[in-house]
Amino acid sequence: MQSRSISIISTILFLCFAGALILRGNGYSIQVQIEGIHDTKIILGHYFNKSMYPDDTAQVDSRGLGVFSGNETLQQGMYIIYLPSGKYFQIIMGSDQEYKITTDTINFVLNAKIEGSDENLIFFDFQRYMIKKQKGIEKLQEQLKQTENAGEKEKIRTEINDFALDRKEKIEGIKASHPELFVSTFLMATLDVEVPDPPMREDGTIDSTWQYRYYRTHYFDNFDPSDVRLLRTPLFEDKIMNYLEKVIPQIPDTLNKEIDYLLKGARSDSSLFRFMLITLFNHYGKSNIMGMDAVQVHIAENYYLKDAWWSDEKFIADLEDRISKLKPLLIGKTAPDAQLLIVPADHFLEAEADSALKRYPHVGQLVYISQIKADILVLFFWEADCSHCKKAVPDLYRVYKETLESMDVKVLAISTLFGEEGKEKWVDFVNKHRLYDWINAWNPYDYNFKVLYDIRSTPQIFVLNSKKEIIAKRIGVDQVAEVIKLYRDSLPREQTKTK
Repeated sequence: MQSRSISIISTILFLCFAGALILRGNGYSIQVQIEGIHDTKIILGHYFNKSMYPDDTAQVDSRGLGVFSGNETLQQGMYIIYLPSGKYFQIIMGSDQEYKITTDTINFVLNAKIEGSDENLIFFDFQRYMIKKQKGIEKLQEQLKQTENAGEKEKIRTEINDFALDRKEKIEGIKASHPELFVSTFLMATLDVEVPDPPMREDGTIDSTWQYRYYRTHYFDNFDPSDVRLLRTPLFEDKIMNYLEKVIPQIPDTLNKEIDYLLKGARSDSSLFRFMLITLFNHYGKSNIMGMDAVQVHIAENYYLKDAWWSDEKFIADLEDRISKLKPLLIGKTAPDAQLLIVPADHFLEAEADSALKRYPHVGQLVYISQIKADILVLFFWEADCSHCKKAVPDLYRVYKETLESMDVKVLAISTLFGEEGKEKWVDFVNKHRLYDWINAWNPYDYNFKVLYDIRSTPQIFVLNSKKEIIAKRIGVDQVAEVIKLYRDSLPREQTKTK
C-alpha cells in the first residue's frame, strides 16, 4: 500500500463504466496539501478492479495546497492522488467526503496527517503498521536464510506466523470498532479464511475432505462479491478468479452453479454485473481447458444474450451463431452425423504412380459417421497443406500403430481438402507416410462436415465412445491414448471392453 511510481494512468478498458462511477449526493471537497510540490496540477482517480481512472484535477498553489471538489458524491472505494512525477498514494473514499490530507513527497504514508476522515485515519495508520511489520518480516526472512540451526529456523517461522495472526487481530479489531466504515470492509476483504482443524468422527477417524469443504463454504465470509465498493479496489478480480480456478472443481456443471451465484449477487449494481459478466464470459471463452466451452455456452445463453444491454445487435447475432455451433459439440453430446467417402488403402497404392487416378474423386464408399462401429472412435481432421498437420499426422499414426490399434480404437482420418487438387495432395501425403491402416476419408465436394464440427483450423481431434458421444475434443496427439485410458478406467467394469 506504499506509494509507487507508474508511467501513466491506465487507458480505460471499461471506459463506458465511467458514467456509472458517481452517485448523486452532497458532493465532495478534499483538500490535499503536499510539501515538495507547488504550482502544478494533481489528479484524483479511482480504482476499477486493477485499473485506475481519473475523476478530477486540482491546481496546487505555491504552498502545495489543492482542492478536489464536485457537486456529486463519489462512489465509495479506493482512490489515488496522482502527482506529475508519476508517483501516487492511495486513499479511501467512504461516505464522508469532506476532509484534508497533509503530507510530503519524502514519504506520503509515514508523514501523512488526516483531518476530518475516520476512514483515512484508520487506513493510513494501518499502512504505517504494515510498513513497520514488513521491515521486521524481511529481517526475519533474511535470518531464516542464513541460519542452519533447525531449532532457530522453527523459532523464526513461528515469529513470522505470529505476524499474520497479529495482522488478522488488528483488522478484526478495526471491524469491531468501526463496522460502518468501508475501510473495515476493505481490510476484512484482504483476509483469507481461517480453517480450523477437522473434527474427529465417533469412530476416531477424520474426514480428509472436511477442511476443503469448510474453506469452500466460507470462502466469501470476509469478501462480499455483491459489494460494488470492492470492485473499486485492486482485490476484486483476483479474489473471484482464485475461487473459480483453485477452489471449485473444474467441472462445467459445478462451475455453472457457482457462476449463477456470483452473477445473481452482481445484479445489485449494473456496473458490477456488467464487469462480472464480461470478465467471466471472456475468461471461459479463452480457456484452453477441455470442456470449458460448456461454461461459456451457459453464460452466453443464460446471461449474455438476454442481459448484455451494452452490446450491439451485430455482436449479439454473431454470438448466437457461435453458440449454435458450439452447443452440439459440447462434451457428452452425441457427435454430429456427417457423410464421408471412405477410400480404401488399395486405391492410394494404385494411384501412387497414376496421376489421373490420383485426382479422380469418385472412389470409395459413402458412409455416415454413425455407421462406423467402434468401441472408441477418434475423428482426426487434417489437411496436407497444414504445417502443423505435417508433424501431427505421422505422430498420431505412430500412436495408433503402437498403442491405439491394440486398444481396439479406430481412427477416422478425415482430409479437409476438396476437389481434384485436394485429392492429389491427400493421396501424395498418405503414400509418403504410408498411412494405410487407419480409416482414410474425405468428402470431395461437400464441406458440411467442417461446419458441423466447427473446423476452422487443423489438426482437430474428437474422441467418441461407442454411442458416438463426445468424450474429448481439441486435444493434442500426445494426449489421445491417455484420455482414452482415463475414460475406460472411469467406466463400470461390465462396460469396459477387453481384447
